[in-house]
Amino acid sequence: MNILLLGAGMQGKAALHDLWRNPEVTKIVAADGDLPALRRHVRERGYGDKVACESVAAENPASILRLMAAHPDVVIDLLPSRFSPLVGQAALRSRVHLVNTVYVLPGMRELAADIAAAGLTFLPEFGMDPGIDLVLLGRAVGLFDSIEAIDSYGAGVPEEAASRNPIRYKVTWTFAGVLRAYMRGGRLVRGGRIVEIGGREMFSPENIHEITIPGLGRFEAYANGDAVPYARALGIDPSRLQGLGRYACRWPGHCAFWKKLVDLHLLDDEPLTVDGVTVNRRRFLAAAMEPYIRLGEKERDVAVIRVDVTGMKHGKRMRAVLQVIDRRDLATGFTAMSRTVGYTASIGAQLIGSGQIGQRGLLSPVRDIPYDLFKGELAGRGIHISEEITFLE
Repeated sequence: MNILLLGAGMQGKAALHDLWRNPEVTKIVAADGDLPALRRHVRERGYGDKVACESVAAENPASILRLMAAHPDVVIDLLPSRFSPLVGQAALRSRVHLVNTVYVLPGMRELAADIAAAGLTFLPEFGMDPGIDLVLLGRAVGLFDSIEAIDSYGAGVPEEAASRNPIRYKVTWTFAGVLRAYMRGGRLVRGGRIVEIGGREMFSPENIHEITIPGLGRFEAYANGDAVPYARALGIDPSRLQGLGRYACRWPGHCAFWKKLVDLHLLDDEPLTVDGVTVNRRRFLAAAMEPYIRLGEKERDVAVIRVDVTGMKHGKRMRAVLQVIDRRDLATGFTAMSRTVGYTASIGAQLIGSGQIGQRGLLSPVRDIPYDLFKGELAGRGIHISEEITFLE
């Protein structure tokens, strides 16, 4: 199996490691914008000739097409999300299968018919969140005869012992991406009614609720993007649900801090000119803060994915909670975030490349991933799914 990996950041390095460990993956071409750093990493890890290092200019289609000209079996795209339609077009033109970890942008969705016609498999949204959460969602909903409510939670936070700073948070992926998500807004369903939450209102107290996760403790939860499309992907009419939400979780106090900064317009995208220099205030804030909130070498983060569904089964009201809790592996150094994102993308590529996923077209983790197969693949990497099913009446 021959794999092309585009992007060797924190999650890309975990994907590379996972690919390298599989003897059925005989060749990996890893490409990144910082070629010297990539070569140094590959040398320090001792990956040898199995990994070839290349440079890629993400904004240049010719650069991506050049790498795909070698006809890899599968491409894993871990470049910044804005490039996903461009990479998708290149993969379609080059006739290679594709996996990525980001939400499906309109430019990618427009390729769906052409992907199917070309006999290709494109598997987007296959990381942690989106990714593992969507597979768990498909599994949980399939246990019921009818659905009342769906709540999905994701958390990527430092362990409580490592959370001692003013925002109780440390960086495990791009902090600029974190702050961009903090202004994204969301859509939920409450009492059968779709509710819009604007980007400036995400951290308002009325939009925050608390959740206790056994073994970890109490968290704040806030809207994480648009939940409505996932109900429709499952064939569920959102107006028939009492509740539907996708939420991100943080340690208590985090949301109140960011609500103040939102109200002070420090996360606005509007450029600001200071002493003749124009800056993006959100990007400036990310750059200024990030050096002081990095995870320490021996500190661990925690990744949580939790899907909580209620409904009816055989005439009885039932609740199903499916959950993953993962922690940083200090032996490899890979964070829980890197493991749950990078390993998942690697699993997707390997399942497609080996023929274990043979369906063609633009797939969805909600409905197109064999649950037991995926669960076993995660367990083989020390990432475990727990299932708790209880009857409420």
